[in-house]
This record gives sequence, C-alpha cells and structure tokens, in this order.
Amino acid sequence: MPDDDLWETHADWWIEGFTEGADAEYEEQILPLAAAELAGARNILDIGCGDGQISRLAIRGGAQRVIGIDPTWNQLVAAKQRAGGADYAKAGAGALPFPDDSFDAVVACLVFEHIREVDDAIAEVARVLQPGGRFCFFLNHPLLQTPNSGWIDDQVLDPPEQYWRIGPYLIEDETIEEVEKDVFIPFIHRPLSRYLNALASNGLLLQRMDEPAPPAGFLARAEEYVAAATIPRLLYLRTRKVLDGE
Repeated sequence: MPDDDLWETHADWWIEGFTEGADAEYEEQILPLAAAELAGARNILDIGCGDGQISRLAIRGGAQRVIGIDPTWNQLVAAKQRAGGADYAKAGAGALPFPDDSFDAVVACLVFEHIREVDDAIAEVARVLQPGGRFCFFLNHPLLQTPNSGWIDDQVLDPPEQYWRIGPYLIEDETIEEVEKDVFIPFIHRPLSRYLNALASNGLLLQRMDEPAPPAGFLARAEEYVAAATIPRLLYLRTRKVLDGE
C-alpha cells in the first residue's frame, strides 16, 4: 500500500490520539515550544499540518496568515472542521505550491521522518522562506527512531537491568511500523548529520537545537520509561535562511 494510502487509512489514529489534548507530549512539550519559537512570525507555512493544531496555535499566537498543507484528505477535512483561522491545502512537501520568499516562518512537526524525498522537501522549505526567515523543525529523535531499537529487559545481568538498545544508527532505512494494533505507519530513519547537512546545503543555518527530557505527563503514562528519563524522545532544530550576500 502506498504511504499516502496508509495515512488516509489511519488518519483517525492521529486525529484522536495526538490532538485536542489527547497526548501529554504535545500538550506539555511540543505545543509550548512551537508557540515560543513561532512568536512574532506573521506569515507561516505548516508542512504536514495534520488536523491543524500547530496552525491553530500560530493563529492564536498572533500570526496574520497561516497555511497548513498535508497530502492526506482525511486530515485536511478534520483541520477545516476544527477551523481556527488558518487556511488549508492538499500538497506534498517536495513541491510546495507557493512563490519564492512567501513566508517568514515554516514549521514541520514530526513530519520529515515520514517523507521519502527529504532533499526536495528541504530545498522547497528554503525556496519559500524569506531571507532571514526561520524553519522550526521537530523530529522524533533519530536516536530513538533507529530501526530495531527498543527496550531490553536484561535478566542475565546481576542485578537485572532495563535499557534502551540502539539499532544501526548510521544507516538510512525505511520501515512500516505497527504503532498500535492494526495501525501501520511509514517511518524513515536518518542520522542527524543527514538532516543538518541538507539544511546547510540549502542555506538554512542552525540557530538552536533542543533535546528536551520527556515531560512529566508522558512519564506518568509510561512507567517503563521513567528509568530512562534522561534519554530524549524529541529533537528540535531552528534554522535561519541566510540573507542575500551573507
């Protein structure tokens, strides 16, 4: 099944499980960070907007114009129903339907780990950003998203230990993961250097990087993670498009 079909089929998994206060990591960590990082931006593009919660957040934060794009009709229907002042369109990240220098901020929240054409998508971000504009880039941390990573309950050691095993981090790999029973979502693992080098090659220079600890609300729901609460689940990068002649 093509990737877009999987997202269409399982759109409700995202809409019901990660929006409107349903997910502690979004509520306690991602949304506050997005609000702070988008503050002051007037024209914002939300790539992979899903049901539009980041777009609505940006409008509430004072943006004058917010456009959310997503390749999934079911997500866009939910976004339009939930309203909030943003506009929405069906489009993929690799071919943005906007002129050069259209936005002073672009945001992508937990999107690029699902995009196959990553170089095209990053080039398009740089194209539609105004010089000096910011790209607010949220990823599931590549360290945790490495294929075959996961919890190990090691009963051989004395005393027994539970720890997180890291898979082949340096190898780019695409997998279809069963994120819950009968819900299959495509993921593409890339090492952090792959993203940073592609960003820099397109004139998007790193200004800030955050690897926040998992928030309290998540740890309260995931007792098995408490022992590894110093391992970040989220990676955030803010880049700035270089000015002409810089």
